[in-house]
Amino acid sequence: MGSLRLGLILYIVIPLGVLMGVGGYLTFSALERHVEERMQKDLELVARAIRLPISHALERDRSGSVLRALESAFRIGRVYSAYVYDADGQRIAVAGAIDPAPRQRVLSRLAAGGERHGEYGEVAGQDVYSYFVPLTDSGGRINGLLQLTRQQSEFQEYIARMRLWFIGALGLSILVTAVLVLYGHHRALGISFRRLVSSMHRVKQGDIRHRSIVEGPREIMALAGSFNSMLDGIEEAQREIESRRQEEQRLQQRLRQTEKLAAIGQLAAGVAHELGTPLSVIDGKAQRALRRQDMCEHGREALQQVRHEVQRMEHIVRQLLDFSTNSMHCRNTSAARLAQSAASALADRQKRSAVRLQLRGESTAPLFRADPIRLEQVLVNLLENAMEAAPGGEVHLAWEVCSHRLCFTVEDSGPGVPESISHRIFEPFFTTWPVGQGTGLGLAVVHGIIEEHGGTIEVGRSALGGALFQVVLPIGQGGAAHG
Repeated sequence: MGSLRLGLILYIVIPLGVLMGVGGYLTFSALERHVEERMQKDLELVARAIRLPISHALERDRSGSVLRALESAFRIGRVYSAYVYDADGQRIAVAGAIDPAPRQRVLSRLAAGGERHGEYGEVAGQDVYSYFVPLTDSGGRINGLLQLTRQQSEFQEYIARMRLWFIGALGLSILVTAVLVLYGHHRALGISFRRLVSSMHRVKQGDIRHRSIVEGPREIMALAGSFNSMLDGIEEAQREIESRRQEEQRLQQRLRQTEKLAAIGQLAAGVAHELGTPLSVIDGKAQRALRRQDMCEHGREALQQVRHEVQRMEHIVRQLLDFSTNSMHCRNTSAARLAQSAASALADRQKRSAVRLQLRGESTAPLFRADPIRLEQVLVNLLENAMEAAPGGEVHLAWEVCSHRLCFTVEDSGPGVPESISHRIFEPFFTTWPVGQGTGLGLAVVHGIIEEHGGTIEVGRSALGGALFQVVLPIGQGGAAHG
């Protein structure tokens, strides 16, 4: 089916029109019979009205009075012709159209029978309805017959006009019914359906956040509500799919990073072991050479420089070994103890840099299970970087526990970390220091240790103007020990 309107016309308007037509036809047929009988009754009433005057005039043989009575009936307008016959069926008076060949036998029989009778026939070439009334004298004897006629065309014309009126009324009724049905459809369903279709079109165009207005009849409201619920389900499914896709991408990226770090760690471990022995030999030889008393001052300075560079190389080797090490020895520890231990380890460095170090946190923070040596290494590396970035400035180390998480924050008043490189600073061997001043392994080691503990580390801008590093560790449900 093409549309709901066409369905309404086919299944409501047309059957209703047929029903109205059948009912109207039956009603009109009964009305036709009633009208025909009423017109016949009118002719009978006229005949009864003039019967007595004509009977009296006929008894006294007053033909003029008979004729005047017939003419008075004729002037009524409902009579086509009027005839008076004697007892033998001979016509003695006439008004209106003249019947050239009256049926004398029939008339005689009707007059003799004394019965009133109506029938259809023909007079002067016209189809008429005739009504016969016997005439009696004062003694009750039949002395004649009165015949009044009315044209059948009057019946037919009146009924034809009624038929035209009926057909027009039926057509108008069907038209009005169709208009009312379609208008009712428009007001009750059409507006709501168009609004719902418009909403579907918008969703089809990509506006997945659009929702249909829940208004109108109860069924339309239920449909719109179901449509909105379906869109909510689709949107929720899309969000879940997108979340899973992003999580999968993060896992893949983390897996690639882990594989990369594992490969670098294996390489670093191999390089560290290979460099460890030669560096020890070089440092030992330099120490023995410095013990010689005949060593000149220039040679002594050269050997001291050699030992300094060897110590620097040994520091790099230790960082390589730390980066490649993934073993943890967990025990109960506290955030305050870790912070104070890291600050004590850098006391000499703090004096050389003239940095004002401030520790801030809860001394009664709960104990938690972790590798204290490796976490202390994290804080030492972060504090050391902060002191290098802000000589003569301020460095803050703070810690707090919130929602089963321990948060360390290291801030400095240095230049900070540019946003353009903030996403790379945890990569192995990436450094912003000039060649010879940094290895690019410190933050990589920090990142690896934090991940081993199931935590995260983020970099941002500090209120002091420099860099802010925030370390978040889970402590509540993974074996936390509350002291």
